[in-house]
Amino acid sequence: MDHSRSILRQRLRRRHRVRRFIRGTAERPRLSVFRTHKHIYAQVIDDVSGRTLASASSMDKQIRSGITFGGNKDAAEAIGKAVAERAKAAGVTKVCFDRGEFRYHGRVAALADAARAAGLEF
Repeated sequence: MDHSRSILRQRLRRRHRVRRFIRGTAERPRLSVFRTHKHIYAQVIDDVSGRTLASASSMDKQIRSGITFGGNKDAAEAIGKAVAERAKAAGVTKVCFDRGEFRYHGRVAALADAARAAGLEF
């Protein structure tokens, strides 16, 4: 029990360390990524007004039909493409990338590369 509590503390410290320097504004909102073992989620957030401008996840019905499993790189690429398209529909072209407590590696990097390829700038 004590071990799991320390792991959660470490994750929170990493998340706050990354977010200390990243703020989403109306001109350049924050592209936040969260992943679990089974799914991956992405949101475009304006921190000034506290609004989510666009979002996509491996649990969305449209995306779920095109992927076999939500916890792999193929799903991350689909989420990156979908969140970029939805953000562009909301009028957002430039974002700042927020990886949270996760390394820029694997699924997180695949999502970022797909979002860049679909037209988001960061």
